This record gives sequence, C-alpha cells and structure tokens, in this order.
Amino acid sequence: MALTKIERRTRIKNRVRTIVSGTAERPRLSVYRSNKEIYAQLVDDLQGVTLTSASSKAKEISSMEGSKTEKAAMVGKLIAKKAIAAGITSVVFDRGGYLYHGRVKQLADAAREGGLKF
Repeated sequence: MALTKIERRTRIKNRVRTIVSGTAERPRLSVYRSNKEIYAQLVDDLQGVTLTSASSKAKEISSMEGSKTEKAAMVGKLIAKKAIAAGITSVVFDRGGYLYHGRVKQLADAAREGGLKF
C-alpha cells in the first residue's frame, strides 16, 4: 500500500520530533509550509508554549512583492529579529517533515543571516 504525501510527511515529522526538542534557552524553530504561505515559530517544548512566531501573512511581508521563496527568506529574517529581541540566539531547527530544500532552506539560511545559530 502506497502512502499519501501527507502520511509520509507525518511519519518523517514524528521520527524527527523524537530527536528534536526545544527548551527555553534553545527553543525549536518549527517550520510549516502550505501551498501559498510559510510559517515559523519558536517553541519551548518543556513548557509547551510558543515563544514567538512569524509568517508570510505578516503585514510587512504580505504587502511586498516577490516569489514564495523570497517571502520565505523574509520570514526567516523576521523570526531571527523577533528571537534576538526576545534574547534568543541559539535554536534547534525542525524542518517539519519537509525536505531541506527550496523555501525551507531559504528560511533557515535567512534566519542564520539574521543572527540565529543552529
């Protein structure tokens, strides 16, 4: 029986989540990618809270022109800026079951340029 794309991604995501966990000092940078938008959030898994988040739906990003890949880079810079403002410099990257390619890679590279270490 062949797995659907969503079932396959869920299996990969669960496998990664057994290894990757965020703390208050080093939260998990979680990425969700839909067909049109991309979302990123910093999660403290010990407390079960989201520390900060950013998405391509934010006013400063959605009003700009550009491809989905360029907007993913803007989201990476925005999440890095918010994290540094919150006093977070080091994170654990959670690609959410997606391949580390395209929009996910652009977001991660932009977050690194913004000052986050992972």
